[in-house]
Amino acid sequence: MRTGLPLIFPLFLVAAFLFPNGTSFADPASISDYRPIIRAGHDSSGKVRIAIRQFRKDNVPYILLVDPFSLETSTVAAASFNMGGDVSAETVNETPFFRVLELYGGSPCSLQNHGAVHSRQPVHGMFLTVDMCPSKKPFEKPFFSYLAGLSRTGGKGTAVAIAMTGNWLLNHMDEFAWITGKIREGKLAVTWVNHSFTHPYDPKTPLARNFLLSPGIDFDHEVLETERLLLENGQVPSIFFRFPGLVADARLVKRLKGLALIPLGSDAWLAKGEKPDNGSIILVHGNGNEPAGIENIMRLLMVPGKVKLLPLAEAFVGDGR
Repeated sequence: MRTGLPLIFPLFLVAAFLFPNGTSFADPASISDYRPIIRAGHDSSGKVRIAIRQFRKDNVPYILLVDPFSLETSTVAAASFNMGGDVSAETVNETPFFRVLELYGGSPCSLQNHGAVHSRQPVHGMFLTVDMCPSKKPFEKPFFSYLAGLSRTGGKGTAVAIAMTGNWLLNHMDEFAWITGKIREGKLAVTWVNHSFTHPYDPKTPLARNFLLSPGIDFDHEVLETERLLLENGQVPSIFFRFPGLVADARLVKRLKGLALIPLGSDAWLAKGEKPDNGSIILVHGNGNEPAGIENIMRLLMVPGKVKLLPLAEAFVGDGR
């Protein structure tokens, strides 16, 4: 059921309710006072954008913006963004961003693998997502090196969505720096998917009380702290979130929508033997914990013409070529 105009402003009110005193999850570092905010407006060139976070960078107010037509995110100084103005409710709510947010942000909600699992439009290609759950093992450097080697000179780099946990980032800073170095070199074009901060998991506990459904989990902290860490390390988080274990309930899905994020599942978890096809959202682990998935994706990638990797946003917008 469509919600229209109320989709925008109640979300903003929710953020104000949850953070009435400006409480943030930031450490005393370059990114501080990190909070949700859902407001439409215009950027410095007059284009419609949606502000989804506000924060301070080196004590200067900044905003995390979403282009509601391309789904791309960016950060700008708050002073350069004109909130409100003459942006109509119809304009905003008919954009791809809010359509997709509405589609995946409500019921029915399955316990596992809720959200986008396949392209919403016909495409010639697939979407590679790589989960970086907390791990003590070295990352899959040969795999990432191979991806970087697929990029064409003068191109945008090989498209890959990396589902990052805050704990992996904090404990693998050198490896993270290696990945971001490949981004700067133009070898990798990364969409940063939020995969929570701690990624809690107990192998002995039923799914309904496991992962982010574990007792005592602060869901907002799990989401926002990972975003903050990415920004603090020079990377811009996307609007996509992958639930740890792909496990969630209606309460978490609703709250994720309140944070203006889209849940991302998969119809091709390669280590489980699932077979990808055009439009598939492929899932492998790049943290050293699931070598079978890496072996399977490498076999696919090494076959000339077998797999064309597309930027994740093209599962929702674009011409599908």
